[in-house]
Amino acid sequence: MRIIGHNRLGGYGGLGEGMSIQMTKDGRRIMWLAHEGPPKNFTGVDVSDPRDPKVVVQTDLAHNRMRSNSLDVVGDILAVAYQTLGPKGLGDPGLDMEPAGIELFDVSVPETPKRIAFYDCSGPHSMGVHQLWFVDGETIHFSGGAPDFKPHDPRDCQFYRSIDVRNPSKPVEIGRWWYPGVREGDSAPPPKRHPKFDTAFRAHNTNVYPDRPDRAYVSYLDGGMFILDISDPANPKEISHWNPHPPYNGFMHTVLPLLDRELLIVTDESVRNDAADWPKMTWVVDARVETNLVPVATMPLPPVADFGKRGGRFGSHNVHENQPGPYSFRSETIIFAAIFNGGIRIYDIADPLQPKEIGYCVPPAPEGTPVGCSQMNDVYVDERRIVYGAERFTGGLYCMEADF
Repeated sequence: MRIIGHNRLGGYGGLGEGMSIQMTKDGRRIMWLAHEGPPKNFTGVDVSDPRDPKVVVQTDLAHNRMRSNSLDVVGDILAVAYQTLGPKGLGDPGLDMEPAGIELFDVSVPETPKRIAFYDCSGPHSMGVHQLWFVDGETIHFSGGAPDFKPHDPRDCQFYRSIDVRNPSKPVEIGRWWYPGVREGDSAPPPKRHPKFDTAFRAHNTNVYPDRPDRAYVSYLDGGMFILDISDPANPKEISHWNPHPPYNGFMHTVLPLLDRELLIVTDESVRNDAADWPKMTWVVDARVETNLVPVATMPLPPVADFGKRGGRFGSHNVHENQPGPYSFRSETIIFAAIFNGGIRIYDIADPLQPKEIGYCVPPAPEGTPVGCSQMNDVYVDERRIVYGAERFTGGLYCMEADF
């Protein structure tokens, strides 16, 4: 795999996990990017020619104790997640702060995004929204807090929620679900904390696919992952739960269902530098029986001896999530993964018991990075098979070609 285009975004790299493509009415292809932290909110990049990506708009956050981190675009509607930060920055919950929620924009003219509405998720025990999933133009599924939700542990403040945005000017709550026992007043006891790697029991990714609209695939950090029955979206119900933590260190990030093959691709995010939380893997899980999820393999990773001390994080983070829509590449055998200092990796899982790496790209250390190497935070692949990589610190956006 090779880099064919690059844009440092005016020196404001710092990209999070939000990558989504819009095709404008005048035929331009805009990649919308969320930023990991302040001062920038989101950036729009014209990637019509991936060899020459150009910034068309870049917006600022309301203040420096917040982040946008996640976004999605459907048609000309852009949804952006806002999470507030404590005084220590990333990883420190900023409770009872504003703005904390989801903002909707009209981006029919990408250069001038216009606010449509804001859905408020702030509260005394909330730090807002970490991730959102908006692919059908009607419903936003997200991991967020609420003013009426009080967890036993303040770190457990985000859970699965959904809102109706068919009228984008008036978002309305549909349903919510949380890990049993995390909320004060639950009949279930609080979950047992990880003995060595206690990060949080809160929702992360909340993926729902139009091909299976009655299922939500929810990762829950130290709590593992859940498949939820959302056939009644106002009353989600647990179908199954799988959690390898312990013995493995926690922070489950993404659950990608390969529906035709009845498999799940599940990632555990590395969140500590110098491989201090190694191993952080991407799992292949057999889901033929939804109520009995069985791990059958993990994706091969480059040697920890070569990458563990290279700088920053090393291990799994996110995968290209087979986003629905016309501008996303979808495959049930080829998986693209962001591995922090291990770059972007491509895997062939035609045999799910023996995944094979078939390509990779590790961008050089970007100018000004605080960790001495590149840190690939997210990956998106469009229908042209152009691979886009988002760098965590100062690198910005990379456009790549791969032979697969």
